[in-house]
Amino acid sequence: MRKLAESEIISCEEEIAELKHQIVLLLIPSEETDNSDLVMEVTAGVGGQEAMLFTSEIFDMYQRYAAYKKWKFEILEYFPSEIGGLRHAVASIAGIEAYKYMKFEGGVHRVQRVPKTEKQGRIHTSTMTVAILPQPSEMKLKINPKDLRIETKRASGAGGQHVNTTDSAVRIVHIPTGVASECQQERSQIRNKEKAMQMLCAKLYNIKLEEETKKRNSVRKIQIGTKGRSEKIRTYNFPQDRITDHRISRSVHHVESFMLGEEMLDEMIQTLKEYADYESLMEIISENEK
Repeated sequence: MRKLAESEIISCEEEIAELKHQIVLLLIPSEETDNSDLVMEVTAGVGGQEAMLFTSEIFDMYQRYAAYKKWKFEILEYFPSEIGGLRHAVASIAGIEAYKYMKFEGGVHRVQRVPKTEKQGRIHTSTMTVAILPQPSEMKLKINPKDLRIETKRASGAGGQHVNTTDSAVRIVHIPTGVASECQQERSQIRNKEKAMQMLCAKLYNIKLEEETKKRNSVRKIQIGTKGRSEKIRTYNFPQDRITDHRISRSVHHVESFMLGEEMLDEMIQTLKEYADYESLMEIISENEK
């Protein structure tokens, strides 16, 4: 009888903890962008070819993470380097709560390891940048077609015969802001125009959101958007087989498992999400105490 009572106490305590967690989540206002799809940009930073190789690995990690979360991943732009690295790429990610999770990945990612080209075994430090832009719905962002200048040109770089024979590349400029986007990923000019428009909308929506965010600027450790884009958020240390997220001072081991883009990455993002929720709750409490 005593054992039965003890097990029931444990069960009730677990249920109380879960209910407390649910109450906390209900107190935290959800961001209007949390249910949005997104556009992800990756760009090689400091470190030459090694930075480009790392950029390619990070891009692949997010492609696998999208598959793990059952999201749709579509490449909008892809500029590879000579030795299999990646200079710059843009992808759209669509699915349930895609932005809610991926928004924590924007910022500078740093790698420390011995490059394959290094003959003396020295550890190099390289960087790459991830930008996560929520994709607006038509209701949230209206663009006047008269404000757009659409240019077509011949695509350049790798891509077969069609590259030099058709004006398939499309560049769209939003005249009032000067914001531009271009796409030459597809053979079809129509598809390139659609993708360029998708990127442009995400950029313009991001500007609009950041203007709103400035009005209620905070001192949070976890920054979303431009403010977090220049911030070093995570280090991948290969010799010590360790990943450190600097925003929450959390380290985990097994870099290769982490970069598979499955459970380990998902756990790190969940931890960041919980920390951000806690910061939001503290803000609400301090505002109510004023």
